[in-house]
Amino acid sequence: MKTWHAVVVAMTAFWLTATLAVADSPAEAKAAGACQKCHGQSGDSVSPIFPRLNGQQADYLSAQLRAFRSHARDDTRARTYMWIVAHDLDDKMIADLGKRYASQKLTPAQSGGALAPEGEKLFLNGDLARGVVACQQCHGKSGEGNGAFPRVAGQHGAYLRMVMGAFRSGLRKSDVMGPVAKNLNDREIEALSSYLAND
Repeated sequence: MKTWHAVVVAMTAFWLTATLAVADSPAEAKAAGACQKCHGQSGDSVSPIFPRLNGQQADYLSAQLRAFRSHARDDTRARTYMWIVAHDLDDKMIADLGKRYASQKLTPAQSGGALAPEGEKLFLNGDLARGVVACQQCHGKSGEGNGAFPRVAGQHGAYLRMVMGAFRSGLRKSDVMGPVAKNLNDREIEALSSYLAND
């Protein structure tokens, strides 16, 4: 009986390995390998220079990759890192990469930074008198994101601060985030990252 059980386990492992190997075409595997160099094997990057992709919204990832490929996203970091990487990606590869990283175990927010209570209040309620809408309206109550709106919870704090600063200065263009971020001061950006980040 034990021998039969061992055979079943071995055959199941073989089948799963073969299925996973077939699921990734050589081109997709190569693309994923390129992503791993900066974003880590499962998308949980170690360096705050590079955003975490694990658990990110597939639609958002796909939209960003298409924007990198077409050069529609032309901020400094896009030109420096992503234009070349995205150049040879076709639509199927982009969709598959989006699904791959969306399915990875996500990094939860710590929500324990010094200014986290201020960040939570701003994230949930905004400050309409100053033109700051509640972040949760687009990014979800827990920062989980929604379709084309990215997951922001569990991201590197330094990356969140950099991105919000880029939206505020206009270095990174966005019809949605530009008008919101221009009204955020340094303390509010720090508070939001303190609430959302995991470092």
